[in-house]
Amino acid sequence: MELFTSSFLCLLFTWLLLQALNKFRNGSKSREGKLPPGPRCLPIFGNLFDLGDKPHRSLAKLAQIHGPVMSLKLGSLTTVVVSSEAMAKEILQKHDLRFLNRTILDSVRACNHYEVGLPWLPVSPLWRTLRKVCNTHIFNNLKLDASEHLRRDKIQQLIAHVGKTCLKGEAINIGQAAFDATINLLSNTIFSVDLVDPNSSTAREFKKTVREIMIEVGKPNLADCFPLLRKIDPQGIRRRMTVHFEKLLNLFGRMFDERSELRKSQDYTPLNDVLDTLLDVIEGGIEELNKTHALHLFLVLFVAGTDTTSSTLEWAMAELLRNPHVLLKARKEMEQAIGKKNPVEKSDINRLPYLQAMIKETFRMHPVAPLLLPHKTSSDAHFCGFTILKDSQVLVNVWAIGRDPSLWENPNDFMPERFLGSEIDVKGRDFRLIPFGAGRRICPGLPLANRMLHLMLGSLINVFDWELEGGISPSEMNMEEKIGLSVQMAKPLLVIPSLLV
Repeated sequence: MELFTSSFLCLLFTWLLLQALNKFRNGSKSREGKLPPGPRCLPIFGNLFDLGDKPHRSLAKLAQIHGPVMSLKLGSLTTVVVSSEAMAKEILQKHDLRFLNRTILDSVRACNHYEVGLPWLPVSPLWRTLRKVCNTHIFNNLKLDASEHLRRDKIQQLIAHVGKTCLKGEAINIGQAAFDATINLLSNTIFSVDLVDPNSSTAREFKKTVREIMIEVGKPNLADCFPLLRKIDPQGIRRRMTVHFEKLLNLFGRMFDERSELRKSQDYTPLNDVLDTLLDVIEGGIEELNKTHALHLFLVLFVAGTDTTSSTLEWAMAELLRNPHVLLKARKEMEQAIGKKNPVEKSDINRLPYLQAMIKETFRMHPVAPLLLPHKTSSDAHFCGFTILKDSQVLVNVWAIGRDPSLWENPNDFMPERFLGSEIDVKGRDFRLIPFGAGRRICPGLPLANRMLHLMLGSLINVFDWELEGGISPSEMNMEEKIGLSVQMAKPLLVIPSLLV
């Protein structure tokens, strides 16, 4: 421990000296324009201590003082934070060409994931190819409609699982149940198999690994703020991520190889899943993709898709329990449209505007990626009288936008009615609500996540009644947050289901 502390202090002293020399050499030089305002910085650490354990909330408070565009120093990293609808539109739409690239987190350097992982790639031919594959072969409406039976099966399995819990009178961890259902949906969509089975040691290990990746990616990492520390990986985050990534990549690699061999058989029947589609693309030379690209794409789909969907559903259930009048209104709508105790299907969603409004309101109040993924400037950008320097990190605080009282009446209240009759959606066209981002970097998995949330939430509240474990009243529910890859409930939501009467 003493060796680590000494090494860290020496590296910080070296960095400080280099910064001072650089300022001395370039003292007479200045770039056109000025940086956005921001809080005062401490030597070496800058504004790191201003972030706290809930950066999205801390940054929202700072924005109230310094404005909707502000600059901070996070160690040696210049960071610009955007906290208003208008400024988000400037960054993600009007000036988006200069903000398309990503700041690379040190954790995703494990297994060179940042060089082939879709979310982290710079704008390049490979990035465009992977985006095209996602939009054309995985997440387009025709492909999703063709796999609708898989979602129906997984919803039925989720209902059956909750039904067994009803008979036992036990509480269920609703976030975990949603996580399992989402993983199995993805694994069937991609590989045509279930990867989560309570009786399978492989499945248990898989679930554990995915969870650990989410925790590691969400940890504050000194190597992100002080690039000099990357070589020593002071917190061991990249080393642990390498172990976790290798487990999943090896699993996906075995499934890839097995399918490749099966396809050589003359009596092979195509499964028409994502793996078959990617093998068609790779073997046919349709796009310049290879096995490595496919494996890292699977890694992205599983890690990002499962956590965000299950966390959003957990927040939605928590808000419904805190607001029973909203739950009652949703059930009345579903009873009239599809009948009580029936699971929701994709064809029902358009007839359930209040259910859609509840999902949007959950996205507004509890965006699971409250600062989105970090953007990076490819060149100096000038707008609104400020200059954002090349290689600066840019964060868009969608949590702050969702709580902006100038945009939303009673922003801290869960009010789905605000979206009834509104044209606002989550597809990146309206910058008041961009939980999936916007512009060219919008999350490609949005169409699948949106379908899954409506089907799971609608089915769970139309088939079952719910009460909090231990007789806790809704007003006493713990709504504290914890930060990982996504913002989750600090304490899992444990609820006791019963069949609706």
